[in-house]
Amino acid sequence: MDKRSVKLKKLKEILKGLESVVVAYSGGLDSTFLLKVALDTLGRGRVLAVTARSETYPESEYRCAVRMAKELKARHETIDTKELEIKNFRKNPVNRCYYCKSELFRRLKEMARDNGIKHVVDGANHDDLKDIRYGMKAARELGVRSPLLEAGIGKALIRRSSYSLGLATWSKPSFACLASRIPFGRKIDETTLVRVGRAEEYIRRLGLGQVRLRVHKNVARMEVDLSDFGRVIKSKRQIVKFLKGLGFTYITLDLEGYRTGSMNEPLMVVKAPRL
Repeated sequence: MDKRSVKLKKLKEILKGLESVVVAYSGGLDSTFLLKVALDTLGRGRVLAVTARSETYPESEYRCAVRMAKELKARHETIDTKELEIKNFRKNPVNRCYYCKSELFRRLKEMARDNGIKHVVDGANHDDLKDIRYGMKAARELGVRSPLLEAGIGKALIRRSSYSLGLATWSKPSFACLASRIPFGRKIDETTLVRVGRAEEYIRRLGLGQVRLRVHKNVARMEVDLSDFGRVIKSKRQIVKFLKGLGFTYITLDLEGYRTGSMNEPLMVVKAPRL
């Protein structure tokens, strides 16, 4: 048995040991794969998918979650979360995600208890260990399990396995809360979240896959895959016109391209090369 098969077997064994689960379900690559394996392993009656609907996620992402849950024939419920009413989240400190996830996981634990379900699980995976993830601290404190992480499964295996299972999300770009586009310390407000959401949705409609629009006051810093640079340049007039219409003064393309957690980079010490 190869390493991939061993990890997938371990994932199923972990889920069997949990017996019944509430899946924190965003409709993205990771949580869709987790939901599918949970359903196949435990059966529909022992799995409940719950999606949080809020200002920090575009409506298009919510619709995708609803559609995928329906395709998988999963029991699915929606809760409304109000992150902007959480003072410590709105202030946007470095550990912003801790406050958001703490509130979400508390709600999910309550739903699990009310439905007679033993555990809450999320889609955190092995690759998440490479970045600063304060939400994982909230998960540990509240006893939320991360089966993909526990089984040592990362993004590459999730994509391959999702493809093998026929999941439409196998090629879906990674997505993160819109608040992650705003520098730490700058207050998060609904207007900025809406602007970012509209901007990214417009850019994706131009044929780009992975897109992050980081906001630095009146500057929009675009992160896309390096392979999409040519497409951005080709569409630059449309992009500039649309983003300036949203109120941005300067539109930039980050030469390093898309990377997870780029807003964490100022937290790390980087030595400049000698000239």
